Amino acid sequence: MTERVDCVVIGAGVVGLAVARALALRGREVLVLEAEDAIGTSTSARNSEVIHAGIYYAKGSLKAQLCVRGKELLYAYCAERGISHRRCGKLIVATSEAQAAQLEAIKAKALANGVDDMRLLTAQEAQQMEPALQCVAALHSPSTGIVDSHGLMLAMQGDLENAGGMVVFHARVQSAKVVADGVELSMADGMQLHAQLVVNAAGLQAPGLGASFEGFPQQRVPKAFYAKGNYFTLTGKAPFSHLIYPVPEEAGLGVHLTLDMGGQAKFGPDVQWVDNEFDLQVDPARSLKFYDEIRKYWPALKDESLAPGYAGIRPKISGPGEASADFVIDMPADHGVPGVVQLFGIESPGLTSSLAIAEYVANGLAA
Repeated sequence: MTERVDCVVIGAGVVGLAVARALALRGREVLVLEAEDAIGTSTSARNSEVIHAGIYYAKGSLKAQLCVRGKELLYAYCAERGISHRRCGKLIVATSEAQAAQLEAIKAKALANGVDDMRLLTAQEAQQMEPALQCVAALHSPSTGIVDSHGLMLAMQGDLENAGGMVVFHARVQSAKVVADGVELSMADGMQLHAQLVVNAAGLQAPGLGASFEGFPQQRVPKAFYAKGNYFTLTGKAPFSHLIYPVPEEAGLGVHLTLDMGGQAKFGPDVQWVDNEFDLQVDPARSLKFYDEIRKYWPALKDESLAPGYAGIRPKISGPGEASADFVIDMPADHGVPGVVQLFGIESPGLTSSLAIAEYVANGLAA
């Protein structure tokens, strides 16, 4: 027997929950299918929990637009719901004259994206803000912050359920078939679902799942790449109150220092290309490179003060040596298949952008 539902969102990470919440608040009947036993167990639980300002992304890109819009929505939502967050600001630090020359270009890129509060600092000005810091110049981003991502997801889940939606766990989608009046989903447990609308927000599994959609143009499904990011935690107390980022590098933003809501400092993520999304062990030997990178801006870091923390996998759709791909939000108006929305490559700044991605999807479906 086939169960019939209005909307199915596949994946209960921060983006899936945000999209499901937005659709439910607009009066739709929404079912979220999550393969694991809890919300946000994958990418949403294994990141820096940073609210990004919208600095690094190409002008006009979805990443740029949705990060800047998402930041506004996220700060307002957290304040309204009492979700733990802090607008702590960050310093992008140049540790060589060559890097210092890049700061002006980073500031210009941010300005083009509508981030107009960035300020260039001399080494002395940066050290007045952070005495333990060593740099030749820095860029201050006051609108960067941190958030309790699990608290955020719980609030989204609560809104969804209050609007009549539901999250179902241990619900793995095996395949999908586009039919005349919607989409038929085949579940791993043998159950069949018929939905008017299916949103693929499966994160790391989204390309593989998209490839299983019979009747969806397969040339629009990108190849998945997995960029692992390892984190190390500081065993003592960090002498910093701002997030500290080096000038960006290939595929990531360098080994940066972030703080959680309890003040615990962690360093990372680095970039380690891996073959699958299950490679989540942190190799303690990688700390050697971390010490070298961190000491460029914090020379007083003591030996043996870094402990392996955790690792996350970026759901990339661009591989090693390629320019980082933009978010792909493939709507029915884009691909011509009614009732299907595919979200691919929702890596950083996906957390920051989550409410804006949801707004984009909901508005696009209503148009």
